[in-house]
Amino acid sequence: MTTTDAAEKAEALARGAIEARLAACAQVSAPVTSVYRWQNAIETSQEWQVLLKTTGYRYQELEEYLRGAHDYDTPEIIALPVVHGAADYLAWMQEETS
Repeated sequence: MTTTDAAEKAEALARGAIEARLAACAQVSAPVTSVYRWQNAIETSQEWQVLLKTTGYRYQELEEYLRGAHDYDTPEIIALPVVHGAADYLAWMQEETS
């Protein structure tokens, strides 16, 4: 991670990393500006992130939903493991996805 004092500078840093193939995607927050390679071109677009919290049991269905509902040709769909979490919160997640 790095920080800079202007959106234009942040985008230049991100574009440089993408051009050098040092990163596949770079994001500048609030809203997120994503810099990525798509069909042999460097793209810059404004995006908003959606963080979907689910259980491992429900992941496949969530992925299938996202693939069907999303309008991107190749949507970002990434699952990150929960290494630790508050027991009551994890129980709530389990209950709400059952």
